[in-house]
Amino acid sequence: MLDEAIYGRVYLATGPTDLRKSVDGLAVLVKESFKLDPFSDCLFVFCNRNRERLKILHWQVNGFWLYYRRLERGKFEWPANGERVKTVSRRELRWLLDGLPLKQISAHKEVTARTVL
Repeated sequence: MLDEAIYGRVYLATGPTDLRKSVDGLAVLVKESFKLDPFSDCLFVFCNRNRERLKILHWQVNGFWLYYRRLERGKFEWPANGERVKTVSRRELRWLLDGLPLKQISAHKEVTARTVL
């Protein structure tokens, strides 16, 4: 799994993306369509029309990482077109990668502890 310490925000391209695009094509999509910087420390996540494959574009130090995931069974619970790009938390990304919807009603609320008893 992706090391959470090395990336910032997570952006999902809502709706389907043509995953024949490689690093350069996805980086142009991030810059031109999303009006975001593909060289930031963010993750940009794209899913195909059938929702069984996804790619994650990530810049690190001096080059791009392109992660690819293909499900053998099932589909990703991908958000439909609304806004072109959607910001999600790392936790929500993990849910999507596990085949769950973005919103988990029964999940524990996220807590940021500041002290130890």
